[in-house]
Amino acid sequence: MKHLFVIIISFIVLSTACFAQVSPSTTSPTANSAYSYSGTMGDEEQLRIYTQIWGQVRKPGFYLVPDDTDLLTLLSLAGGPTEDAKLSKIRIVRPSEETGQGEVIWVNVKKYLDTGNFGIIPVLKPGDTVVVSGTVFYGMERVADFLAKFATVLSIYNLYLTIQNK
Repeated sequence: MKHLFVIIISFIVLSTACFAQVSPSTTSPTANSAYSYSGTMGDEEQLRIYTQIWGQVRKPGFYLVPDDTDLLTLLSLAGGPTEDAKLSKIRIVRPSEETGQGEVIWVNVKKYLDTGNFGIIPVLKPGDTVVVSGTVFYGMERVADFLAKFATVLSIYNLYLTIQNK
């Protein structure tokens, strides 16, 4: 009887912890894994490049965009930054075919938002990968989430030991 009680309590606690998780939306505006943006309203042909955006944006992924697309446009296409995005340190990793070694460009979008100086926003090049990191609070949130789950498991184990000793 004790074992049945422990199993039922464990199942209830763990199942509520699993269903309480917030998962990102799996729906996308297209059925493909890559997004496409033509940049023009007319039938004009325009060279398009492949770029990627990772991290704290609403729709990270692989984007096919016009060759004159800047960082802000790509951020907007990706649904904008999340509330956990660190806008003061956005990284653009730009591959180099000549040297085989890539270049890392740091962009302070927060400074652009404060000053309006569009000169600090770079135009993207083929193969660029934009990485939008999370803030310190995002990292602390992840640690707190892990600790809460770990505490739940420890509580269940403690309950099991208590029931076994009685």
